[in-house]
Formats: sequence, C-alpha cells, structure tokens
Amino acid sequence: MLKCKSQWIFGLLIGLSMGVTLCASLMSVNPSLALPVPPQTAPALPPIQNAEKRALDQRLQQLTEELRCLVCQNQSLAESHAELAVDLKEQVREKMRQGLSNEQIVEYMTIRYGDFILYRPPLKWMTGVLWFGPGLLLLIGLGVLYLGLRRKDNLIKETNLSEEDAARVRSLLDRSPSNPPAESS
Repeated sequence: MLKCKSQWIFGLLIGLSMGVTLCASLMSVNPSLALPVPPQTAPALPPIQNAEKRALDQRLQQLTEELRCLVCQNQSLAESHAELAVDLKEQVREKMRQGLSNEQIVEYMTIRYGDFILYRPPLKWMTGVLWFGPGLLLLIGLGVLYLGLRRKDNLIKETNLSEEDAARVRSLLDRSPSNPPAESS
C-alpha cells in the first residue's frame, strides 16, 4: 500500500510510462495497430486474367490442404501462417505457373521434404509407425490396465477370519466414533 502522495504519483508515472512503452512496442511489431490506413485498391485485371487467377488460387488452396506445414505440424499449408508455410505456398504457386500437375508438385515436395509433408502419408514400412502407432499404443495401454486390475483383484481376495479375529473386528467397529456405543437404560 502506498503511504504518501509522492509514492502514489511515482507509481502512476511508472504505470503510464510502461503503458506507453508497451503501445510503442506493439506498434513496431504490428504497424497496422498504429494508424488506420485507407485500403489501397489493386488495378482491375481483365476478366480472363481474373478468372485464371481465381482458378489458380482455388487449385492452390486445394493442393495446400493436402500438404502439412513443417513448422506447425498439425496444420495444413493452407491453414498455416508460418513464414516457412508462406514460402512453401509460394513454391507450389510457382510450380503451378510452370504448368506442373498436382501429382508432379506433390512428388516434387515429397522428394524435397519427405513423406512427412503429406497430410495422408502413403502406407510404407517407414510410415508404419504413423499409421499403426496410435492403435498399438492403445492396445499396450489396455493390456497394462487389464494386468494391473487383475493383479489388484488377486491381492484383494476375501480371507476367512477366525472366530477370535471376527469378534475383535466387531468390538473395534462397535467402539468407532461413527458407531457410538448404545446407552443402556
């Protein structure tokens, strides 16, 4: 708790300077936060080029949904905004402009980056772990659970008590706080 007015003012100044510094650093990271800039319109393309561009973009979107982002690993190239994903999308777009088919582009990317770049890798001996690993781990886990429960069941077998031990247990239970002894009148 601040004890005097000068400490309160000092704390306020520190807080304000930290806020200004934070705002300035955010603006340097993302300049769009600084000032609103009116949108710039791109020159209109002739209808034929516009249709070709739309077809290329649609094909690019479809193909990059089948390729995995090497940085994010759980996103497709189409979903990812990582720097490497943007570069890979540009490579795919360039290969499309060169006239390569989707299969040729996928083959090029697979040769360059391995089967890991494919969202659905082919079934090979090297990718067997990707396909069968989760099921195998599930079976191992269920087996361990079954054995553990079976062992616990074997440890908790009912044992027969002698008359002396049974009488002792009853006397202890009768004296427990949850079962107070009955008062005799």
